[in-house]
Amino acid sequence: MRIARGISRLFEALEKLPGIGPKTAQRLTFYLLHNPQAELDKFAQALSRLKQDTKICSLCFNVDENSPCWICLDRQRDQSLICIVESPLDVLVIEKGGFYTGLYHVLGGAISPLNNLGPDELHLYDLMPRLKAGKISEIILATNPNMEGEATAMFIAKLVKDKLPKINLTRIGRGLPIGADIEYADEQTLSRAFEGRREF
Repeated sequence: MRIARGISRLFEALEKLPGIGPKTAQRLTFYLLHNPQAELDKFAQALSRLKQDTKICSLCFNVDENSPCWICLDRQRDQSLICIVESPLDVLVIEKGGFYTGLYHVLGGAISPLNNLGPDELHLYDLMPRLKAGKISEIILATNPNMEGEATAMFIAKLVKDKLPKINLTRIGRGLPIGADIEYADEQTLSRAFEGRREF
């Protein structure tokens, strides 16, 4: 069967996105095809400006319009607390809950030997200068409760305990089931997980 080039190109582009299979790519393509051109132009412009209009924070590696990001620049936040997460999406979900008022450190993933992701590929070692500055009294390990997240949390715990044993290490607790990702948790569940954090 012949498919118009514009349609097949969009099929291929959408299939490269995580979680999008061939059927979903086809549905999205035909949905977009039936939108007015003005809407498609706005969508295309938002997509093309995505990288240009965002920056990676030089301190915490979150995404924002500026570097350092608004969270790192906010002096009202608790400067003694730092929450370590895997992705900027985790920051977004935690911030939406409104229960956490400390700082963040975004790793950019989790240790995963099967995916060739080791400590050197993450922002793990960028954390140490922030900790050695002496303002941080507690680190909250908020990596995902799966094998990769647990391995990453254990690696960070060992790194910190060996070099800076006075810093209190906690791990988010109850509320998040094993194998779940933070980005899919609701605010209430996340709030409980932060309240139930424990020594690590």
